[in-house]
Amino acid sequence: MKKHALWTIPLAAAALMAAPAIGQDTDGAAGQGMQTEGEIKLAKMLEGRVAVKASSCIPLRPAANLTVIDGTALVYRQGRTLYVNVPQNPRSLDDDDALVTRLFSSRLCRSDIVTTVDRFSGFYTGNIFLGEFIAYRPAEQAS
Repeated sequence: MKKHALWTIPLAAAALMAAPAIGQDTDGAAGQGMQTEGEIKLAKMLEGRVAVKASSCIPLRPAANLTVIDGTALVYRQGRTLYVNVPQNPRSLDDDDALVTRLFSSRLCRSDIVTTVDRFSGFYTGNIFLGEFIAYRPAEQAS
């Protein structure tokens, strides 16, 4: 996905732009024009918001709130801004996994690798390779 200084994308297209790799759904539903549960959840989170910029990194603040959307994306909430990150293989995202990030600065960046472990057993379940962070703000704040 190309970097843009300012994006103004219609809301319906915004969720699809945030998750371009999801169309390769294993059950075939997305290939037939149907949205996955994760895409629907992401679209609901983005209602009334517009994409304003793509960034390689976001600042990590203690108050940042993370939502893992199964098979779709990671959504970081910082104030009224949502940062959506669709990793290289979003199908590997599972909200039952805990994310372990080794930080080398106060920012979370596209090149960072996030390790996943089972929330209940603590066993390693995989790695997530982060993508671009797309910032979404309420429509009235975006201009």
